Amino acid sequence: MFVNPVRHITFDALDPWQVARFWSEVTGYRIHPDDVEGDEAILLESGQPGVPGLLFVQVPDAKSVKNRVHLDIQPPTGTRDETVERLVGLGAKIVDDRRAQDGVLGWVVLADPEGNELCIERSAGERAAS
Repeated sequence: MFVNPVRHITFDALDPWQVARFWSEVTGYRIHPDDVEGDEAILLESGQPGVPGLLFVQVPDAKSVKNRVHLDIQPPTGTRDETVERLVGLGAKIVDDRRAQDGVLGWVVLADPEGNELCIERSAGERAAS
């Protein structure tokens, strides 16, 4: 069997630096040391072998439709709701709140500063506790 590993997950961006900084805060990935503000492409590296990086490439047009692919984020510590609050503080916007009325199940759909969607799920600790 032939395997094609994913090297990067690529985002189009009007301002790659701004969006990469946001996603660095989301994921903990580091901006590649050769990349600086004003570059047409900014790479975030996971620092873990075999884990794809996130690549932000400058494009001339703004996002205009819903993403067909998005990332689901499971916080390693804390709670889903704390993570949502933190990311909103960094510039994310709530697009759809899919949390159940009991406050336990569900997820929240956010948009990054340029409108790319991401979902925040319950943390591993929250899942283990329920």
